[in-house]
Amino acid sequence: MTLSPKIEARHQQLQAVVYIRQSTPKQVQSNQESTRRQYQLAERAQVMGWPPSQIRVIDEDLGLSGASSRQRTGFQKLVAAIGLGEVGIILVTEVPRLSRCNSDWHRVIELCGVFRTLIADEDGVYDQSC
Repeated sequence: MTLSPKIEARHQQLQAVVYIRQSTPKQVQSNQESTRRQYQLAERAQVMGWPPSQIRVIDEDLGLSGASSRQRTGFQKLVAAIGLGEVGIILVTEVPRLSRCNSDWHRVIELCGVFRTLIADEDGVYDQSC
């Protein structure tokens, strides 16, 4: 993930949220490299210009499937923060980490477009408001 011209000063005045999720408790145990890479996104947020005080890590959904947001309180907090206009960028290793459920996925994309929240993964930075 490199610096992107899509990142504006207004984004950096808001939170950079690192959303971390593994689908099952077994994956959390056996795929520790994936979990470590997800936590390293906080460092990438700093490289992208966010001060540590504005980087929030949401990791309470470790071991929970992305098939539904019902039990994923971390995902619910992320959606609420976007809707309150608090988030400038969401960082995930892969965009599908956010949700495997179409209705949840579309809600996040729509909110990101309305509030001009960027989404970044290892391949790039995406602006849903365009």
